Amino acid sequence: MNEKQPTRTPTAINLHSKSRLLAIEFSDGASFRLPCEYLRVFAKAKEVRTLGNPVTGKESVNITRIEPQGQYAVRFIFDDGHDSSIYSWDTLYELGVNQKQNWQAYQESLRKAGYKPGDSAGSEGPRPIRLLYFTYLVKQLQKEAEQVEIPPSVTDVSSLIEWLRRRNPDQAHLFQTGSFQVTVNKQFSEPFTRIDAGDEVALIPTSPNAPTKK
Repeated sequence: MNEKQPTRTPTAINLHSKSRLLAIEFSDGASFRLPCEYLRVFAKAKEVRTLGNPVTGKESVNITRIEPQGQYAVRFIFDDGHDSSIYSWDTLYELGVNQKQNWQAYQESLRKAGYKPGDSAGSEGPRPIRLLYFTYLVKQLQKEAEQVEIPPSVTDVSSLIEWLRRRNPDQAHLFQTGSFQVTVNKQFSEPFTRIDAGDEVALIPTSPNAPTKK
């Protein structure tokens, strides 16, 4: 294998399996969050490109393993069995820089092919999650836990918190950014951590005192 000297090198690569997202930072300060679906449909292996048709049905694909390829690339092992595409550092950088344009072009190719994302998964049913509250939240909300059904607009931790604020405006101040930490299924989360049906989400205040209403 001939290794091409990369133009840029990553300083950090983190796979967020729950969110099906690869976070990558480069030596020039650039950072990107690349969905596993995006990486999968833009894989360059020959078997991925068939008759010029877009790759479909990968909305829920995930990366199960990352294998270094020398000093210049990685190979992603996807849970749909695809394991033959190698991504150089320059390729990952270009996918990050051009993510918006690439994704728009991909969506347009799906439209032309008559494919609607989610066709392979069927219609989505109810999405119940369990919320756990701690310290002042228990007193203010008068409950330690509750089962709720989240709307389609709630896809990650950030949108969940925003929904909780809107659900009861009189209690919105209790969910101020920075006033609590969030775990999803007992793992500390990021704002972009994906929320799925059946998840257990805990809100843990970072101070014993509740935020005041402004």
